[in-house]
Amino acid sequence: MAKTVRNKVAWVVFVLLAIGIGLYPLFYLVTSGEFGLLLGKDEAIRNSEVWRFAFYGHIIFGGLALLSGWSQFSKKLRAKKLNLHRNLGKFYVISVLVSGLCGIYLGIYATGGIIPSVGFISLGVVWLFTTIRAYMAVRKKDLSLHQGMMIYSYAACFAAVTLRIWLPFLTIVLGEFLLAYKIVAWLCWVPNMVFAHLWVRRKGLTLA
Repeated sequence: MAKTVRNKVAWVVFVLLAIGIGLYPLFYLVTSGEFGLLLGKDEAIRNSEVWRFAFYGHIIFGGLALLSGWSQFSKKLRAKKLNLHRNLGKFYVISVLVSGLCGIYLGIYATGGIIPSVGFISLGVVWLFTTIRAYMAVRKKDLSLHQGMMIYSYAACFAAVTLRIWLPFLTIVLGEFLLAYKIVAWLCWVPNMVFAHLWVRRKGLTLA
């Protein structure tokens, strides 16, 4: 009984975080002037049309991926509304492709140099790879591989949430934003991948 309650609470927290951060890009769209991470960018980068296109493509479609992706783990949705599950899955894949490609480009210009750049570019590559592989697996009706890769994919997607949890905490603890940002470029997603690996093993999914 206690385990069931804990699972329900964890699910609610998971969904609320996904929705909350998924809606976060709205702040960039409704506020005038620079906001959030834009404040830390050089004026030359902010004025680049290509960079701004990639930035808004990344945050908007990344938000849409967060908003649609959590529903893919709902057993009730899969059982009762399979077509909706499939359509949301396709929407998630498209969102990931746009956001992931834009994210890899943005990673080149990450604040703090090579360490965060490699971290964020690696995240983008992992996110794209696991999502594409999940999609190809379901096309081949390999549901075990599909489910496993979707767990990894959304764990990478959820880096948007864990980044916003870790970054203010580390900035306060370390007393320096730049150092915290360099660490968070890896901390926001590597532990997520470890958690996804343990979850996949626990479910007994075959990824070969």
